[in-house]
Amino acid sequence: MISKKAKYALKALKVLAEKYGEKDSLTVTDIANEENIPRKFLETILLELRNNGLLTSHKGKNGGYSLSVEPGKITLARILRITDGPIAPTLCVSIYYYDKCDDCGDEETCPIRPIMLKVRDANLKVYENTTLTDFINKRELVFA
Repeated sequence: MISKKAKYALKALKVLAEKYGEKDSLTVTDIANEENIPRKFLETILLELRNNGLLTSHKGKNGGYSLSVEPGKITLARILRITDGPIAPTLCVSIYYYDKCDDCGDEETCPIRPIMLKVRDANLKVYENTTLTDFINKRELVFA
């Protein structure tokens, strides 16, 4: 299950992706009102997305946020890793956040690990092959 933080990030990025390429950036208030997201929580989320290279912030009269990367190059996997950390259901199968399970004596004989690998791979197939462009266009995704 994704966190509320991740859900709000996806909603905010959807709004920014729909405005990608336009001159003006969007304020936190504009995004919060459009997607019914608590403003203070959204400020924290947008700052984190900016610090991870997905957004640019602008000051002044037309200040606010805009995407710093084109929507077709931002995958849901990247967004979820920024907001929630590991995508894998257990750390022992995580690609970027691997850690040995403290209650597991041997990963090779663990009966749970192979199942968690399948769950991770199935999720990643969707998350890594879905971009913000797909998300805003509500494209039907087909995976081989």
